[in-house]
Amino acid sequence: MARVRYLGPEPVTVPELGPERVVHPDEVVEVPDARFEGYVCQTSNWEAVEEPRPEETEAPTPAPRKSAAKPQKGD
Repeated sequence: MARVRYLGPEPVTVPELGPERVVHPDEVVEVPDARFEGYVCQTSNWEAVEEPRPEETEAPTPAPRKSAAKPQKGD
């Protein structure tokens, strides 16, 4: 889950985070990764604290293989 900080001047109710969930000014909350952009695009109300992590299903890109050097013939 990603984390955002609420920048507004007064507490707000955020139903997406739970029933009756109230977020207070300067409070950091966890939000679903898929909804992270919906919060941080409201720059006057929210700021990013921790961005979503990359999908765990994505395997890291392997480094390209290098071929072994050919032995050089001596005179």
